[in-house]
Amino acid sequence: MLQLVLHYDGTGFSGWQRQPDRRTVQGVLESALERLCSAPTAALGSGRTDAGVHARGQAVGVRVPERWTGASLRRALNAVLPDDVWVASAHAMRDEFHARYSATSRRYSYYVGTDESAASPFRRRTEWNVGRPIDAGALHDAAGLLVGEHCFRGFAVRGTAPAEDDHRCIIRDAVWRERAGATGLMFEIEANRFLHHMVRFLVGTMMDVATGRRPATELSALLTAATNDDVSAPAPAHGLFLDRVSYPDALYLSQA
Repeated sequence: MLQLVLHYDGTGFSGWQRQPDRRTVQGVLESALERLCSAPTAALGSGRTDAGVHARGQAVGVRVPERWTGASLRRALNAVLPDDVWVASAHAMRDEFHARYSATSRRYSYYVGTDESAASPFRRRTEWNVGRPIDAGALHDAAGLLVGEHCFRGFAVRGTAPAEDDHRCIIRDAVWRERAGATGLMFEIEANRFLHHMVRFLVGTMMDVATGRRPATELSALLTAATNDDVSAPAPAHGLFLDRVSYPDALYLSQA
């Protein structure tokens, strides 16, 4: 069993999950694996990313013939994968490793451009150019409200979790940071789990607070809401990155 850690530019993909007649990260990776292994080979991701979302830490579990080591498979995949996907590392894992269910936390970041050059074609596919004055202090205060265990039903796409799911997530870190060169802001968040569109709903709502479109008290109310009726529109997908997926050290055998 190997864990592959992927970087990808989500611009040209219809998300992670394989889909008929659409270009997806899973589809591209499994095609490359089939070419190298001479047989269909499943690639199980740690979770789905939506169309346009990027990654520099997507974890993928694969079972390949024993002739492949992590180092040799990484080199071979990077030789045949398209330019918008790259295998950053490969780890030999214990047989009980599962890319999704073994994860202990996931970390995302979201980029907001605040200067004029955020409209540049070299930045606008990886940043949200808000185009309005932003109260950075309000963002910092809002992020602080998220830390801890809460029900995030108010920040999730309705009907995408099982009916019996309590929608509770434990947020271990949530912070807005100023980026170098005064080019904008970055939101970082780490949790034991995330719901569908959760980070984008959080960013969209926090930005509405920070631009004066809604009061900060409504963010607190959404953390106890029974539905997502009052959540802000989700932030655009192209500003979001999956940065890291963490697993217990005991599951690792080696890395390359």
